[in-house]
Amino acid sequence: MPTITIDLTAPVPVYRQIADAIRHLLVTGELQPGDQVPTVRQLATDLGVHFNTVAQAYRVLADEGWLESKRRRGAIVLDRRKPAAPSKERQKQALQRLRQLTAQLQSEGIPVNQIASQLRKLADTLIEGE
Repeated sequence: MPTITIDLTAPVPVYRQIADAIRHLLVTGELQPGDQVPTVRQLATDLGVHFNTVAQAYRVLADEGWLESKRRRGAIVLDRRKPAAPSKERQKQALQRLRQLTAQLQSEGIPVNQIASQLRKLADTLIEGE
């Protein structure tokens, strides 16, 4: 599995950083359906965090339909080419996370126009990839 890095000083919880990093690997295709991710304990050891932190990240990804956990054997990447349409509540939660991330970027001094520009570029890349 490609390297995951976390920032223990960041305001974003570590479990969220781990889930976000793995989700990025999944979306970009660096992790494919059927690939095995490290066991919770192995990734926790590699990152220097408590195993419950990694377990929480894996639960988030499993709830989103990305991973299937196998006790003592790690987790397997599921095929999610056509994810089910999210419920209205899930969409609301996702948009709230995007707003929180945007606010965090602003609080770190990144200008709003730069955030918007990067979001547009990301959206264009996603549309091109469809």
